Amino acid sequence: MKVSILCVGGVKGGLARVIQEYEERVAHYWRFRVEVAVGGIGKSAKPDPREVLKAEASRLLDRIPSGGEVVAVTRDGKAMGSRDLARFLEDCSLRSVPDVTFVIGGAYGLGEAVLKRSTRRLSLSAFTFPHEMARLLLTEQLYRAGSISRKEPYHKGP
Repeated sequence: MKVSILCVGGVKGGLARVIQEYEERVAHYWRFRVEVAVGGIGKSAKPDPREVLKAEASRLLDRIPSGGEVVAVTRDGKAMGSRDLARFLEDCSLRSVPDVTFVIGGAYGLGEAVLKRSTRRLSLSAFTFPHEMARLLLTEQLYRAGSISRKEPYHKGP
């Protein structure tokens, strides 16, 4: 099974190294990839959030594989514990789901078209995070889910 993170923006600065570390760890458990949907509507002093969402949604939808699970990472999604995420991924594997794609939006979130395309909505927290932080949290949780599934000692919680 392939597990992917599809996101709007790349990562710069201090988080880049930490995110890369967890991405390498995740790749021990699944065929894993991260894809950044780049492009935009151009620079504007006051971009219209609706236009930004529409443009980002178009770029994201073009990159979502067909036939798999699409998990929209959004503040109003369903919270999932680490063991729940591990069970979800195990279930996808047992059902021979070819791809599980987690989608992280930009500053304005995810467009309606992406939310409609998703098969599930996941909340990392009621807090709002920049996409770099969301990517770090999600990647760490994917690593943790893999270690839980293989009964490795990384996860200490219930």
